[in-house]
Amino acid sequence: MSLLNSTAPLSELDARARDIFRHVVETYLETGEPVGSRTVSKSGVHLSPASIRNTMQDLAHLGLLSAPHTSSGRLPTHQGLRLFVDGLLEIGDLPEDDKRDIEARLTGRGQTFDQALHEASNILSGLAGGAGIVMTPAFEAGVRHVEFVALGPDQALAVLVYADGRVENRLMALQAGMTPSVLIEASNYLNTHLRGRTLSEARASLKAELEAEKRRLDEAAATLIETGLAVWSGGDAGQRALIVRGRANLLGAGQSAEDLERVRSLFEDLEQKEELIDLLDDVAGAQGVRIFIGAESKLFSLSGSAVIAAPYMVQQPKTGAARVVGAIGVIGPARLNYARIIPLVDYTARILGRLID
Repeated sequence: MSLLNSTAPLSELDARARDIFRHVVETYLETGEPVGSRTVSKSGVHLSPASIRNTMQDLAHLGLLSAPHTSSGRLPTHQGLRLFVDGLLEIGDLPEDDKRDIEARLTGRGQTFDQALHEASNILSGLAGGAGIVMTPAFEAGVRHVEFVALGPDQALAVLVYADGRVENRLMALQAGMTPSVLIEASNYLNTHLRGRTLSEARASLKAELEAEKRRLDEAAATLIETGLAVWSGGDAGQRALIVRGRANLLGAGQSAEDLERVRSLFEDLEQKEELIDLLDDVAGAQGVRIFIGAESKLFSLSGSAVIAAPYMVQQPKTGAARVVGAIGVIGPARLNYARIIPLVDYTARILGRLID
């Protein structure tokens, strides 16, 4: 994951500048201290400290190095670290011992996938020296049962039971006017008509029914409008209402009274389905993704920190294409051991993808 976009491409650096820049960054990553020209000259760069110092000043003008104090050495900026990771970092393969340890800890007998996610967080925290984070996958399976529990005037808990037996609780914000009775009616309707469908499929089905009923409403209202007994109010289609004139005349006209009752019923159906669609949108956007912190450090701000993340993916059964279902990563100081952590995160992500498959 990018720290910051670099202000200078690697192509702008000649061989001498690249060599000095690489030595400065590698020394900083190892020690965490500002790096002076004499330190660089002793690390294998066969140039005088004055020549090295001039080059380091040029690198500072490019935004790749900075000096915390006038008399101290130089530190790589976030832009400099980004450039180093992208173009100069040599990343080897993860040692076989680490691979075996990761696989054994994630694929232990009798371990659930949730337990494997927690273990992945602990692995990254322990081996990487940073805070391990794991985002659980957002599943899109058929819903067997749904229930809404009102927690207050503007908040509810959606309990989703999926066809594969998983149970998921989502804390969701409620739109104005969504009463507990509306939530109960919504639960009953969805459990009766939309069982086995995913949330997105349920929404699409309701949307199609909504459009069909709007057409039926227009047809039912047409007769009343033609006879002069009703007229559409102004405003857009979503907000308009049917204004009925001469209600007394309807008492003696059986067909007109039936048409009016049909229009009233269709209005109620439309309102109910629109509420259901809004509710499904609220569920889909609710807090269903969790983050596990595998280290004790509390990172309230990412300022001055680095994030190394990788997605874990599954293969689509029909197309074979990979689909991202979650992500894992490490948060730590900018002075992370990138050469070790990058292959560590990558391999752990691949094992999690295999577990889901």
